[in-house]
Amino acid sequence: MNNDNKTALVLEGGGLRGVFTCGVLDCFMDHGIRFPFTVGVSAGACNGLSYMSGQRGRARSSNIDLMEKHHYVGFRYLLTQGCIMDFKLLFEDFPEKIIPYDYDAYFANPDRYVMVTTNCLTGKAEYLEEKSSSERVMSIVRASSSLPFLTKITYVDGVPMLDGGIADSIPVAYAMEQGYEKMVVVLTRNKGYRKKNGRMRIAKVFYRRYPQLQKTLSERNAVYNRTMDVIEKLEAEGRIIVIRPERPVEVGRMEKDTGKLSALYQEGYEIASKMISDSVITR
Repeated sequence: MNNDNKTALVLEGGGLRGVFTCGVLDCFMDHGIRFPFTVGVSAGACNGLSYMSGQRGRARSSNIDLMEKHHYVGFRYLLTQGCIMDFKLLFEDFPEKIIPYDYDAYFANPDRYVMVTTNCLTGKAEYLEEKSSSERVMSIVRASSSLPFLTKITYVDGVPMLDGGIADSIPVAYAMEQGYEKMVVVLTRNKGYRKKNGRMRIAKVFYRRYPQLQKTLSERNAVYNRTMDVIEKLEAEGRIIVIRPERPVEVGRMEKDTGKLSALYQEGYEIASKMISDSVITR
């Protein structure tokens, strides 16, 4: 697939399974592969930011090297911050001090970048862009990464929001609505993976103020599975390219084993590299 002005890049989330995406994006940067439109969800939104600023290796360091050093995932943060992860470290200290984010490069990048959140009031996906305010960029990506039940609600423009994957885990339909006829989709699960359907009674306890969010949460797995059906159909028809792990992923959403994380990163890099060398993806 030639990468032209009609090709979009879609990045799924998946927590620390997103290190697979880090490998793919680092490979793209090594080969000078860019897209006019990229849309990222949750961890995909986080990793996509480093791709958009051209900071090769930054996402890998954040997810693997600094995980080993700072141990920023743990239940102790539920007590201190109301989150399963150290959000202060991730969205304040990392981008401002420890591994500075290059906002100037990001703002100067002419390509569009969209981050997906879920509006708690409507239960619908919000597709947000920002190319001038560093504070709003971090608010959006923080909201996109705010896992239901395990993190606090984040406010963007005064609106309560959570993880974009609740309402739209893999926004291929949105990319098509934006006019992109071709796309490269980076997934963090192997082919054939489907979520188990189950009732979300706990949502009524956590989000009793947000009935539309409760509804979206209850339908989340079924919607995800229908989206995967569409993706596999488009892939079989040759209309999209999908980059995904080749085997069932052993890395959990909140994985702490840096050896497993490194191996999954390397798998992403190698799969993307082979697709480029085979001219499946070209500049």
